[in-house]
Amino acid sequence: MTTMMAVQVPAEGKPLELNELPVPEPMAGQVRIKVEACGVCHGEAKIVDGWASAYPRIPGHEVVGIIDTLGEQVEGWEVGQRVGIGWHGGQDNTTGMTMDGGYAEYMVAFPEGLVEIPDGISPEEAAPILCAGETVFSALKNSKAQMGDLVAVSGIGGLGHLAVQYARKAGYEVAAISRGADKAELARQLGAHHYIDAAAGDVAEQLTALGGATVIVATAPNPDAIAALIGGLAPNGELVLAAVSDEPIGWSALDFLRGQATVKGTFTDVDAMAEAIKYSVLTEARPMIEVFPLEKAREAYDKMMNATVRFRAVLSMR
Repeated sequence: MTTMMAVQVPAEGKPLELNELPVPEPMAGQVRIKVEACGVCHGEAKIVDGWASAYPRIPGHEVVGIIDTLGEQVEGWEVGQRVGIGWHGGQDNTTGMTMDGGYAEYMVAFPEGLVEIPDGISPEEAAPILCAGETVFSALKNSKAQMGDLVAVSGIGGLGHLAVQYARKAGYEVAAISRGADKAELARQLGAHHYIDAAAGDVAEQLTALGGATVIVATAPNPDAIAALIGGLAPNGELVLAAVSDEPIGWSALDFLRGQATVKGTFTDVDAMAEAIKYSVLTEARPMIEVFPLEKAREAYDKMMNATVRFRAVLSMR
């Protein structure tokens, strides 16, 4: 095969296009991956908005596939291995931004950015864990929470529905926070011990009634919703930001002084990606996904941007 189908952002601000392109050949120090699945993430909006290093650019940074060709000087990897690659593209590259990503039948990648995908999970389920999953996995793993502590997850969406599962399986007492009584059953299906309806009353008061959260993981980027969480922390509690917007958060220093609260961000790397995949397989935590063929990438992207996908859109090339 000399050509492949791929979806590109043709230029800054332009919608996704499906095009026939030459199959890329790996350079020395690269591998070629036959893509099986690629998640659709909000990070792709940055590519559309002009953050790519060059255009046209193939987006996609939640990629799972099979190594089908090794470039020269590649060691430690074999043809036929199932691998994943996330934001961390290796060689200081960002997948789908400074190098072409996984909205394609084939892509080339640097081994430094790869993780092995074990048996026991489908490519479509593994793909979102390479970004959404590793983000909340790292937020919880690097938090101060201990087994049995009350951990709250704000938002039951693309990040939050995974965070609730991970938190329950890690042995925490879990409170899920969202808006609307209709989310209560979903929260409990995901593993939450408590559901807090932000539309029904003050979130901080409801958390305080449970004893206060040792850790709150904020997965909904609304700045007002984030600001309202601080009062729900237990003394010396920790708020971990897993999703933020560009808008300022309206906090007062008193919010932190009263309970000696701390706020921190979360960041990930290739090791965290491998750990999140392994943890998901061992605990049987899985993303809730909607699967689309490559030619419907624009539809998948639009559903993701309009928040009508439940909860992660995934392109399947199998």
